[in-house]
Amino acid sequence: MPVMAGFETPNNCKCRKGLNLHSKHSSALFRVEQRAVAEEEGREVVVWALMALASCNLTAYFSRFSPQAEASSQPSLFKSLKPPLFWPWEKVKIGPMSVSPMGFGTWAWGNQLLWGYQESMDSELQEVFDLAVENGNNLFDTADSYGTGKLNGQSEKLLGKFIRDAEGKQKVRDEIVIATKFAAYPWRLTPGQFVNACKGSLERLQIEKIGIGQLHWSTVNYAPLQELALWDGLVAMYEKGLVRAVGVSNYGPKQLVKIHDYLQARGVPLSSAQVQFSLISMGEDQFEIKSICDSLGIRLIAYSPLGLGMLTGKYSPSNLPSGPRALLFRQILPGLKPLLSSLEEIARRRQKTIPQVALNWCICKRAIPIPGVKTVKQVQENLGALSWRLSNDELLQLESAARESPTKMIQNIFQTR
Repeated sequence: MPVMAGFETPNNCKCRKGLNLHSKHSSALFRVEQRAVAEEEGREVVVWALMALASCNLTAYFSRFSPQAEASSQPSLFKSLKPPLFWPWEKVKIGPMSVSPMGFGTWAWGNQLLWGYQESMDSELQEVFDLAVENGNNLFDTADSYGTGKLNGQSEKLLGKFIRDAEGKQKVRDEIVIATKFAAYPWRLTPGQFVNACKGSLERLQIEKIGIGQLHWSTVNYAPLQELALWDGLVAMYEKGLVRAVGVSNYGPKQLVKIHDYLQARGVPLSSAQVQFSLISMGEDQFEIKSICDSLGIRLIAYSPLGLGMLTGKYSPSNLPSGPRALLFRQILPGLKPLLSSLEEIARRRQKTIPQVALNWCICKRAIPIPGVKTVKQVQENLGALSWRLSNDELLQLESAARESPTKMIQNIFQTR
Protein backbone atom coordinates (compact mmCIF):
# COMPACT_ATOMS: atom_id res chain seq x y z
CA MET A 1 0.00 0.00 0.00
CA PRO A 2 1.40 3.44 -0.82
CA VAL A 3 2.32 5.73 2.05
CA MET A 4 -0.27 8.26 0.95
CA ALA A 5 -3.27 7.62 -1.25
CA GLY A 6 -4.16 10.20 -3.86
CA PHE A 7 -7.37 10.99 -5.59
CA GLU A 8 -9.09 10.07 -8.80
CA THR A 9 -10.74 12.66 -11.02
CA PRO A 10 -14.28 11.66 -12.02
CA ASN A 11 -13.52 11.09 -15.69
CA ASN A 12 -10.05 9.65 -15.46
CA CYS A 13 -9.00 6.38 -13.89
CA LYS A 14 -5.53 6.56 -15.39
CA CYS A 15 -3.70 7.38 -12.20
CA ARG A 16 -4.06 8.47 -8.62
CA LYS A 17 -2.09 11.64 -8.00
CA GLY A 18 0.03 11.44 -4.87
CA LEU A 19 1.65 14.23 -2.88
CA ASN A 20 4.29 15.01 -5.48
CA LEU A 21 4.79 18.69 -4.75
CA HIS A 22 7.81 18.97 -7.04
CA SER A 23 5.91 18.22 -10.25
CA LYS A 24 7.50 19.76 -13.33
CA HIS A 25 4.22 20.00 -15.20
CA SER A 26 3.67 23.49 -16.49
CA SER A 27 -0.11 23.49 -16.61
CA ALA A 28 -1.57 25.99 -14.16
CA LEU A 29 -4.68 23.86 -13.77
CA PHE A 30 -2.57 20.84 -12.85
CA ARG A 31 -0.73 22.86 -10.19
CA VAL A 32 -4.04 24.05 -8.74
CA GLU A 33 -5.32 20.46 -8.63
CA GLN A 34 -2.12 19.29 -6.95
CA ARG A 35 -2.40 22.02 -4.31
CA ALA A 36 -6.03 21.08 -3.69
CA VAL A 37 -5.09 17.43 -3.27
CA ALA A 38 -2.21 18.25 -0.97
CA GLU A 39 -4.40 20.48 1.20
CA GLU A 40 -7.18 17.90 1.38
CA GLU A 41 -4.84 15.04 2.20
CA GLY A 42 -2.95 17.24 4.64
CA ARG A 43 -6.17 17.74 6.55
CA GLU A 44 -6.71 13.99 6.57
CA VAL A 45 -3.26 13.42 8.05
CA VAL A 46 -4.02 15.97 10.79
CA VAL A 47 -7.30 14.19 11.56
CA TRP A 48 -5.57 10.82 11.78
CA ALA A 49 -2.84 12.29 13.96
CA LEU A 50 -5.38 13.77 16.36
CA MET A 51 -7.24 10.48 16.50
CA ALA A 52 -4.02 8.66 17.30
CA LEU A 53 -3.12 11.16 20.01
CA ALA A 54 -6.60 11.00 21.53
CA SER A 55 -6.31 7.25 21.93
CA CYS A 56 -2.87 7.43 23.56
CA ASN A 57 -2.18 7.57 27.27
CA LEU A 58 -1.19 11.25 27.64
CA THR A 59 1.53 10.63 30.21
CA ALA A 60 3.10 8.06 27.96
CA TYR A 61 2.70 10.41 25.02
CA PHE A 62 4.45 13.41 26.62
CA SER A 63 7.22 11.18 27.97
CA ARG A 64 8.19 10.75 24.34
CA PHE A 65 9.72 14.24 24.44
CA SER A 66 12.45 13.28 26.89
CA PRO A 67 15.94 13.35 25.31
CA GLN A 68 16.15 9.58 25.54
CA ALA A 69 12.84 9.01 23.78
CA GLU A 70 13.00 11.82 21.22
CA ALA A 71 14.86 9.81 18.60
CA SER A 72 12.46 6.88 18.65
CA SER A 73 9.09 8.55 19.30
CA GLN A 74 8.33 9.77 15.78
CA PRO A 75 8.52 6.40 14.01
CA SER A 76 6.24 4.74 16.57
CA LEU A 77 3.68 7.54 16.31
CA PHE A 78 3.50 7.57 12.54
CA LYS A 79 3.45 3.77 12.42
CA SER A 80 -0.06 4.02 13.87
CA LEU A 81 -1.14 6.43 11.13
CA LYS A 82 -1.72 3.75 8.52
CA PRO A 83 -3.97 5.28 5.88
CA PRO A 84 -7.26 3.58 5.02
CA LEU A 85 -7.68 1.57 1.85
CA PHE A 86 -9.86 4.35 0.48
CA TRP A 87 -10.67 7.88 1.62
CA PRO A 88 -14.19 9.12 2.45
CA TRP A 89 -14.44 11.06 -0.83
CA GLU A 90 -13.80 7.84 -2.74
CA LYS A 91 -17.04 6.26 -1.56
CA VAL A 92 -19.66 5.64 -4.22
CA LYS A 93 -23.26 6.83 -4.21
CA ILE A 94 -26.12 4.37 -4.60
CA GLY A 95 -29.35 6.29 -4.19
CA PRO A 96 -29.16 8.09 -0.83
CA MET A 97 -26.31 5.89 0.45
CA SER A 98 -22.53 6.07 0.28
CA VAL A 99 -20.81 2.71 -0.09
CA SER A 100 -17.27 1.40 -0.40
CA PRO A 101 -15.79 1.19 -3.94
CA MET A 102 -15.97 -2.60 -3.62
CA GLY A 103 -18.50 -4.78 -1.83
CA PHE A 104 -18.58 -8.47 -1.01
CA GLY A 105 -20.93 -11.18 -2.25
CA THR A 106 -22.32 -13.90 0.00
CA TRP A 107 -23.67 -16.42 -2.52
CA ALA A 108 -21.44 -19.10 -1.00
CA TRP A 109 -22.84 -18.59 2.51
CA GLY A 110 -25.24 -21.50 2.71
CA ASN A 111 -24.70 -22.93 -0.78
CA GLN A 112 -23.63 -26.55 -0.46
CA LEU A 113 -24.06 -27.57 -4.09
CA LEU A 114 -21.73 -25.12 -5.80
CA TRP A 115 -19.54 -23.78 -3.00
CA GLY A 116 -19.42 -26.65 -0.50
CA TYR A 117 -20.82 -24.73 2.46
CA GLN A 118 -20.83 -26.42 5.88
CA GLU A 119 -22.07 -24.89 9.12
CA SER A 120 -18.60 -25.45 10.57
CA MET A 121 -17.48 -22.58 8.28
CA ASP A 122 -19.59 -20.02 10.17
CA SER A 123 -16.83 -18.97 12.58
CA GLU A 124 -14.52 -18.08 9.70
CA LEU A 125 -17.35 -16.35 7.87
CA GLN A 126 -17.75 -14.19 10.99
CA GLU A 127 -14.05 -13.30 10.69
CA VAL A 128 -14.56 -12.58 7.00
CA PHE A 129 -17.36 -10.13 7.81
CA ASP A 130 -15.43 -8.46 10.65
CA LEU A 131 -12.28 -8.03 8.57
CA ALA A 132 -14.21 -6.46 5.70
CA VAL A 133 -15.98 -4.02 8.03
CA GLU A 134 -12.77 -3.13 9.86
CA ASN A 135 -11.28 -2.10 6.52
CA GLY A 136 -14.16 0.20 5.64
CA ASN A 137 -16.17 -2.09 3.37
CA ASN A 138 -19.84 -1.54 4.11
CA LEU A 139 -21.62 -3.13 1.12
CA PHE A 140 -22.73 -6.77 1.31
CA ASP A 141 -24.81 -8.44 -1.38
CA THR A 142 -27.11 -11.36 -0.63
CA ALA A 143 -30.47 -12.85 -1.68
CA ASP A 144 -33.47 -14.54 -0.13
CA SER A 145 -32.71 -17.61 -2.28
CA TYR A 146 -29.06 -17.98 -1.19
CA GLY A 147 -28.76 -21.31 0.58
CA THR A 148 -29.65 -24.79 -0.61
CA GLY A 149 -32.53 -26.94 0.61
CA LYS A 150 -33.24 -26.48 4.31
CA LEU A 151 -30.54 -23.79 4.35
CA ASN A 152 -32.56 -21.48 2.10
CA GLY A 153 -32.07 -17.91 3.35
CA GLN A 154 -28.94 -18.91 5.30
CA SER A 155 -26.86 -16.12 3.76
CA GLU A 156 -29.25 -13.46 5.10
CA LYS A 157 -29.41 -15.16 8.51
CA LEU A 158 -25.63 -15.20 8.83
CA LEU A 159 -25.32 -11.54 7.84
CA GLY A 160 -27.94 -10.66 10.44
CA LYS A 161 -26.08 -12.59 13.12
CA PHE A 162 -22.72 -11.06 12.21
CA ILE A 163 -24.14 -7.53 12.30
CA ARG A 164 -25.74 -8.23 15.69
CA ASP A 165 -22.52 -9.70 17.14
CA ALA A 166 -20.12 -7.10 15.68
CA GLU A 167 -18.07 -4.86 17.96
CA GLY A 168 -19.60 -1.41 18.09
CA LYS A 169 -22.69 -3.04 16.62
CA GLN A 170 -24.82 0.12 16.58
CA LYS A 171 -22.23 1.90 14.44
CA VAL A 172 -21.98 -1.17 12.21
CA ARG A 173 -25.77 -1.30 11.92
CA ASP A 174 -25.86 2.36 10.89
CA GLU A 175 -23.14 2.08 8.27
CA ILE A 176 -23.69 -1.35 6.71
CA VAL A 177 -25.61 -1.39 3.45
CA ILE A 178 -27.28 -4.72 2.74
CA ALA A 179 -28.27 -5.26 -0.88
CA THR A 180 -30.58 -8.25 -1.01
CA LYS A 181 -32.39 -9.76 -3.97
CA PHE A 182 -35.91 -11.14 -4.04
CA ALA A 183 -36.45 -14.18 -6.23
CA ALA A 184 -39.15 -14.00 -8.90
CA TYR A 185 -40.63 -17.32 -7.80
CA PRO A 186 -43.70 -18.40 -9.82
CA TRP A 187 -45.91 -18.17 -6.72
CA ARG A 188 -45.03 -14.51 -6.16
CA LEU A 189 -47.77 -13.17 -8.38
CA THR A 190 -48.86 -10.00 -6.59
CA PRO A 191 -47.15 -6.88 -5.24
CA GLY A 192 -48.25 -7.91 -1.75
CA GLN A 193 -46.43 -11.23 -2.02
CA PHE A 194 -43.28 -9.40 -3.04
CA VAL A 195 -43.65 -7.07 -0.06
CA ASN A 196 -44.00 -10.13 2.18
CA ALA A 197 -40.76 -11.49 0.70
CA CYS A 198 -39.07 -8.23 1.71
CA LYS A 199 -40.46 -8.52 5.26
CA GLY A 200 -39.12 -12.08 5.44
CA SER A 201 -35.64 -10.84 4.51
CA LEU A 202 -35.83 -8.09 7.15
CA GLU A 203 -36.67 -10.73 9.75
CA ARG A 204 -33.73 -12.94 8.76
CA LEU A 205 -31.34 -9.99 8.58
CA GLN A 206 -32.62 -8.56 11.90
CA ILE A 207 -32.45 -5.01 10.60
CA GLU A 208 -35.08 -2.28 10.39
CA LYS A 209 -34.57 -1.31 6.75
CA ILE A 210 -32.84 -2.93 3.80
CA GLY A 211 -30.32 -0.80 1.94
CA ILE A 212 -31.14 -1.93 -1.61
CA GLY A 213 -34.12 -4.15 -2.40
CA GLN A 214 -33.45 -5.81 -5.74
CA LEU A 215 -35.53 -7.85 -8.16
CA HIS A 216 -33.31 -10.91 -8.68
CA TRP A 217 -34.32 -11.50 -12.29
CA SER A 218 -36.92 -10.53 -14.85
CA THR A 219 -39.76 -12.86 -15.83
CA VAL A 220 -40.41 -11.14 -19.16
CA ASN A 221 -38.96 -14.04 -21.16
CA TYR A 222 -41.26 -16.68 -19.73
CA ALA A 223 -44.01 -15.02 -17.62
CA PRO A 224 -44.49 -11.46 -18.89
CA LEU A 225 -47.71 -10.91 -16.94
CA GLN A 226 -45.87 -11.51 -13.66
CA GLU A 227 -43.31 -8.82 -14.45
CA LEU A 228 -45.60 -5.86 -13.78
CA ALA A 229 -46.64 -7.27 -10.39
CA LEU A 230 -42.98 -7.55 -9.42
CA TRP A 231 -42.32 -3.95 -10.44
CA ASP A 232 -45.30 -2.82 -8.39
CA GLY A 233 -43.88 -4.84 -5.51
CA LEU A 234 -40.66 -2.80 -5.68
CA VAL A 235 -42.73 0.40 -5.61
CA ALA A 236 -44.73 -0.82 -2.61
CA MET A 237 -41.72 -1.83 -0.49
CA TYR A 238 -40.09 1.54 -1.24
CA GLU A 239 -43.24 3.51 -0.38
CA LYS A 240 -43.69 1.53 2.84
CA GLY A 241 -40.14 2.44 3.91
CA LEU A 242 -38.91 -1.15 3.98
CA VAL A 243 -35.98 -0.34 1.69
CA ARG A 244 -33.86 2.77 1.20
CA ALA A 245 -33.43 2.15 -2.53
CA VAL A 246 -34.47 -0.32 -5.20
CA GLY A 247 -32.47 -2.07 -7.90
CA VAL A 248 -32.58 -4.89 -10.41
CA SER A 249 -30.37 -7.82 -11.34
CA ASN A 250 -29.90 -9.62 -14.68
CA TYR A 251 -31.76 -6.96 -16.65
CA GLY A 252 -30.62 -6.38 -20.22
CA PRO A 253 -30.51 -2.94 -21.85
CA LYS A 254 -34.07 -2.81 -23.23
CA GLN A 255 -35.78 -4.09 -20.11
CA LEU A 256 -33.58 -1.89 -17.92
CA VAL A 257 -34.83 1.25 -19.66
CA LYS A 258 -38.44 0.04 -19.40
CA ILE A 259 -38.33 -0.55 -15.64
CA HIS A 260 -36.43 2.71 -15.06
CA ASP A 261 -39.15 4.67 -16.86
CA TYR A 262 -41.96 2.78 -15.12
CA LEU A 263 -40.51 3.36 -11.64
CA GLN A 264 -39.71 6.98 -12.43
CA ALA A 265 -43.34 7.59 -13.38
CA ARG A 266 -44.30 6.21 -9.95
CA GLY A 267 -41.83 8.50 -8.19
CA VAL A 268 -39.39 5.71 -7.33
CA PRO A 269 -35.76 6.08 -8.50
CA LEU A 270 -33.99 3.00 -9.85
CA SER A 271 -30.69 3.16 -7.99
CA SER A 272 -28.73 0.09 -9.10
CA ALA A 273 -28.44 -2.57 -11.77
CA GLN A 274 -26.53 -5.74 -11.02
CA VAL A 275 -25.06 -7.58 -13.98
CA GLN A 276 -22.35 -10.11 -14.74
CA PHE A 277 -19.44 -7.81 -15.60
CA SER A 278 -15.77 -8.75 -15.81
CA LEU A 279 -12.88 -9.08 -18.22
CA ILE A 280 -14.45 -12.31 -19.50
CA SER A 281 -17.96 -10.84 -19.53
CA MET A 282 -17.58 -7.53 -21.35
CA GLY A 283 -19.70 -8.05 -24.46
CA GLU A 284 -21.89 -5.56 -26.27
CA ASP A 285 -24.79 -6.04 -23.84
CA GLN A 286 -22.61 -5.35 -20.82
CA PHE A 287 -21.22 -2.12 -22.22
CA GLU A 288 -24.65 -1.04 -23.43
CA ILE A 289 -26.02 -1.64 -19.94
CA LYS A 290 -23.14 0.35 -18.48
CA SER A 291 -23.79 3.22 -20.89
CA ILE A 292 -27.48 3.26 -19.94
CA CYS A 293 -26.60 3.21 -16.25
CA ASP A 294 -24.19 6.12 -16.67
CA SER A 295 -26.75 8.19 -18.58
CA LEU A 296 -29.66 7.50 -16.19
CA GLY A 297 -27.74 7.77 -12.91
CA ILE A 298 -28.04 4.07 -12.11
CA ARG A 299 -25.09 2.48 -10.30
CA LEU A 300 -23.68 -0.64 -11.98
CA ILE A 301 -22.87 -3.48 -9.57
CA ALA A 302 -20.59 -6.14 -11.07
CA TYR A 303 -21.28 -9.68 -9.92
CA SER A 304 -18.87 -12.53 -10.71
CA PRO A 305 -16.05 -9.99 -11.31
CA LEU A 306 -13.55 -12.87 -11.10
CA GLY A 307 -15.53 -15.17 -13.39
CA LEU A 308 -16.40 -17.69 -10.64
CA GLY A 309 -12.66 -18.03 -10.02
CA MET A 310 -11.39 -18.20 -13.60
CA LEU A 311 -9.68 -14.81 -13.19
CA THR A 312 -7.77 -15.76 -10.05
CA GLY A 313 -4.87 -17.52 -11.76
CA LYS A 314 -5.37 -20.46 -9.39
CA TYR A 315 -6.83 -22.85 -11.95
CA SER A 316 -5.74 -24.39 -15.24
CA PRO A 317 -7.10 -27.09 -17.59
CA SER A 318 -5.10 -29.60 -15.55
CA ASN A 319 -6.08 -28.11 -12.19
CA LEU A 320 -9.84 -27.64 -12.10
CA PRO A 321 -12.05 -26.79 -9.10
CA SER A 322 -14.20 -29.49 -7.59
CA GLY A 323 -17.94 -29.65 -8.14
CA PRO A 324 -20.09 -28.35 -11.01
CA ARG A 325 -17.69 -25.49 -11.81
CA ALA A 326 -15.19 -27.98 -13.26
CA LEU A 327 -17.29 -28.54 -16.39
CA LEU A 328 -17.54 -24.81 -17.09
CA PHE A 329 -13.84 -24.22 -16.41
CA ARG A 330 -12.88 -27.08 -18.72
CA GLN A 331 -14.75 -25.38 -21.55
CA ILE A 332 -13.56 -21.81 -21.00
CA LEU A 333 -10.11 -21.77 -19.37
CA PRO A 334 -8.08 -23.04 -22.39
CA GLY A 335 -9.21 -20.02 -24.41
CA LEU A 336 -8.28 -17.44 -21.76
CA LYS A 337 -4.51 -17.72 -22.18
CA PRO A 338 -3.98 -14.24 -23.75
CA LEU A 339 -6.00 -12.56 -21.00
CA LEU A 340 -4.46 -14.51 -18.11
CA SER A 341 -0.96 -13.83 -19.46
CA SER A 342 -1.71 -10.11 -19.59
CA LEU A 343 -3.17 -10.14 -16.07
CA GLU A 344 -0.09 -11.97 -14.80
CA GLU A 345 2.27 -9.49 -16.50
CA ILE A 346 0.56 -6.44 -15.02
CA ALA A 347 0.26 -8.09 -11.60
CA ARG A 348 3.97 -8.82 -11.56
CA ARG A 349 4.87 -5.29 -12.65
CA ARG A 350 2.51 -3.75 -10.10
CA GLN A 351 3.45 -6.19 -7.32
CA LYS A 352 -0.19 -7.20 -7.08
CA THR A 353 -2.03 -10.48 -7.60
CA ILE A 354 -4.09 -11.47 -10.63
CA PRO A 355 -7.45 -11.15 -8.77
CA GLN A 356 -6.46 -7.69 -7.52
CA VAL A 357 -5.78 -6.53 -11.09
CA ALA A 358 -9.06 -8.02 -12.37
CA LEU A 359 -11.07 -6.33 -9.59
CA ASN A 360 -9.28 -3.03 -10.12
CA TRP A 361 -10.33 -3.12 -13.78
CA CYS A 362 -13.98 -3.18 -12.65
CA ILE A 363 -13.42 -0.27 -10.29
CA CYS A 364 -11.75 1.72 -13.06
CA LYS A 365 -14.84 1.11 -15.18
CA ARG A 366 -16.88 2.86 -12.46
CA ALA A 367 -18.60 -0.36 -11.47
CA ILE A 368 -18.78 -1.75 -7.93
CA PRO A 369 -17.37 -5.30 -7.96
CA ILE A 370 -18.82 -7.71 -5.40
CA PRO A 371 -16.45 -10.70 -5.36
CA GLY A 372 -17.70 -13.65 -3.39
CA VAL A 373 -15.75 -14.42 -0.22
CA LYS A 374 -15.77 -17.30 2.22
CA THR A 375 -12.25 -17.24 3.72
CA VAL A 376 -10.15 -14.63 5.49
CA LYS A 377 -7.43 -15.12 2.89
CA GLN A 378 -9.84 -14.20 0.10
CA VAL A 379 -10.87 -11.00 1.88
CA GLN A 380 -7.25 -10.02 2.50
CA GLU A 381 -6.39 -10.55 -1.15
CA ASN A 382 -9.45 -8.76 -2.48
CA LEU A 383 -8.82 -5.74 -0.26
CA GLY A 384 -5.55 -5.35 -2.15
CA ALA A 385 -7.57 -4.22 -5.17
CA LEU A 386 -8.16 -0.90 -3.41
CA SER A 387 -5.88 2.16 -2.87
CA TRP A 388 -4.46 2.18 -6.40
CA ARG A 389 -5.62 2.38 -10.01
CA LEU A 390 -4.59 0.85 -13.32
CA SER A 391 -3.33 3.27 -15.95
CA ASN A 392 -5.20 3.89 -19.20
CA ASP A 393 -2.54 1.90 -21.05
CA GLU A 394 -3.00 -1.06 -18.71
CA LEU A 395 -6.78 -0.92 -19.14
CA LEU A 396 -6.39 -0.98 -22.90
CA GLN A 397 -3.90 -3.83 -22.67
CA LEU A 398 -6.29 -5.94 -20.61
CA GLU A 399 -9.30 -5.24 -22.82
CA SER A 400 -7.29 -6.02 -25.96
CA ALA A 401 -6.16 -9.32 -24.43
CA ALA A 402 -9.76 -10.11 -23.43
CA ARG A 403 -10.92 -9.58 -27.02
CA GLU A 404 -8.09 -11.76 -28.31
CA SER A 405 -9.11 -14.60 -26.00
CA PRO A 406 -11.37 -16.93 -28.00
CA THR A 407 -13.65 -17.95 -25.10
CA LYS A 408 -15.93 -15.83 -22.95
CA MET A 409 -18.03 -16.36 -19.86
CA ILE A 410 -21.42 -17.99 -20.43
CA GLN A 411 -24.16 -15.47 -19.72
CA ASN A 412 -26.77 -15.99 -17.03
CA ILE A 413 -29.82 -17.73 -18.49
CA PHE A 414 -32.06 -15.17 -16.74
CA GLN A 415 -30.36 -12.23 -18.43
CA THR A 416 -32.89 -10.38 -20.61
CA ARG A 417 -32.41 -8.14 -23.62
